[in-house]
Order: sequence, then C-alpha cells, then structure tokens
Amino acid sequence: MPLRNTSSDWIPGPKEIVTSRDCLDIIYRDTHLIAINKPAGLLVHPSLVDKHEKRSAMTLLRDQIGQYVYPVHRLDKPTSGVLLFALSSEMARNLSAQFSDKLVIKQYLAVVRGYTALSDTVDYPLKEKLDKMTDRRARISKPPQPAITKYHRLGTLDLPFCVDRYPTSRYSLVRINPLTGRKHQIRRHFKHLSHPIIGDTSYGKTNHNHFFAEQFGCRRLLLAATQMEIMHPVSGEPLVLEAALDNVFRKIEGIFIKQAT
Repeated sequence: MPLRNTSSDWIPGPKEIVTSRDCLDIIYRDTHLIAINKPAGLLVHPSLVDKHEKRSAMTLLRDQIGQYVYPVHRLDKPTSGVLLFALSSEMARNLSAQFSDKLVIKQYLAVVRGYTALSDTVDYPLKEKLDKMTDRRARISKPPQPAITKYHRLGTLDLPFCVDRYPTSRYSLVRINPLTGRKHQIRRHFKHLSHPIIGDTSYGKTNHNHFFAEQFGCRRLLLAATQMEIMHPVSGEPLVLEAALDNVFRKIEGIFIKQAT
C-alpha cells in the first residue's frame, strides 16, 4: 500500500529562524526528501523574471529546516499545493528523472468558467513559453510540443448573476491529471477549451476574476496541486503526497458541494 504523507524516518528541524508568517506547511519529510503545501503567490525559487520578489519556497524552507533543499519540479507562482524538494543532489537527480520520464502521477483541482464535459482528454500541442530573461540561444523557433491533460468534472455551479452576456453564470469544479509538463499547460489547455481557470490573470477572463474577488473574497488562481505520487528514491515504494486546500479555495469548493445537495 502506498505511503501517504507520513514517515517513520521524520527528522525534527532545528529551531525556526523564520517568522510564523513565513513558516511553511511541511506535509512529508524524511532523510532524503521533503514536501510542502506551497501557498498561492509564492515563487518556487528566486527568479530574475520576478526579481522584485524576495521570498521563495526554496529559501524559506531552507531557513525553516536549517538545511539546503533542491527543487525537482515547478509550480506556477499563483498555484498552490504539493511541492517536492530533495535533500541531496543525488536524490534530486533521481526525482528529476522520475518527472522527466513521466513516472510521477499528479492531480490538481480547479474552478473554471462554464460547464465542461463530464470528462475529456485534451491533446493539444503547445508552443514553448520563453521568459523575458531566457538566454537568446534558446529563442530558436520550435514546433509546438506534445501536451496532454485529462480531466473529470466533479461539480457545477449556476449563480444568479450576469457576469458576462448571460443572465446567470456557470462554473465547473474539475479534477485534472496532466500527463505532460509543459509550462502553464493546465492553464493554457483550459483557455483552449474556452473554460479558463478562475483567477488566472494571464489566460483567464477579467470580469469573472473580479466577480469571484467581490462576491467571495477570492483573489487567487483557483488551481491547486492536491496530490502527487512518486516512487521513493531509496525504498522504491510508492509515496502519495497530499495537500489540503487553503481556506479560500475550500470555501469555493463548499459552495459547489452545497449546490449539489
């Protein structure tokens, strides 16, 4: 049976040297790796693209546990949820290879505009997204890269507000399993489906984002990495990492549940 966010190999960290405001939620830790529930709005690591942002999960976690951590994958800054780090370069190579070889099973939860299909597989290649600071040598035009996303609709919401051109506004709560890992893949795929994620300032709909902010106090991207399954790099056993939703996202999920009953 897969392990779930627990370990007999837990190592208590040293006295915290970060403020309680910056104390990250550790959901799993052993001598080889550590996983946190990254809050929305936090960078994974320092970036020249967002050079005015001084806080990052990597540096905060390093200071919190008093040990260097190695990022092995990425989450967009506005996305919350499971974020995994290695505790040595050897473990980082092993875990990074699992991501590269598509051996990691990832699950997300999102709220999108409109009623989606009950389930679908989006097979839509994506052009490489380059940051402003990307090395010029990487700016060679490439063909779109394969990108596949599966999803299943968990619930729908019909609100009596005219946000767009219709008298009511419809939304879907979806569980998402990306099978590839292109930059902004989930957000771009749901834009392609004309079901953009609520709170997405890059690919979403401004009027619906404003509506959720005013009506529900929700000013975040409603996309969360809720579960990840990897093979433990030492034991070889399946390890399931799970991250709870924050209060804002949980409130929105509760509205879907209430309307369904």
